[in-house]
Amino acid sequence: MNATGALGRYGEDLAARLLTRSGMRLLARNWRCGRAGEIDIVARDGDTVVVCEVKTRRVGGYEHPMAAITPVKAVRLRRLAECWLERHGGAPPGGVRIDLVGVLLPRRGAAIVEHARGVA
Repeated sequence: MNATGALGRYGEDLAARLLTRSGMRLLARNWRCGRAGEIDIVARDGDTVVVCEVKTRRVGGYEHPMAAITPVKAVRLRRLAECWLERHGGAPPGGVRIDLVGVLLPRRGAAIVEHARGVA
């Protein structure tokens, strides 16, 4: 695994911990739907399926991770959510929600992990 892959994996691990600590149950990580792409984390929040995009950035590198959901990315995430629901028995009573977890890694100290609900 290269440095970028390791950074992404670390961010996903932090996101998974944050989501489970907030009461969500993880259903899948790095779930692929053919050419449509990959969902970083699929979780259950009560009776809602949560499709979670995780973005990890180093301080001073690229844009803030919470700015990562562009209109094009939102459409892709909605398609992936539809694919997940088709393959896993349809929508639950609470429907589906798309969340973003942004992980910011400072040069020193602990990572800053932010969770935004219903971003797309």
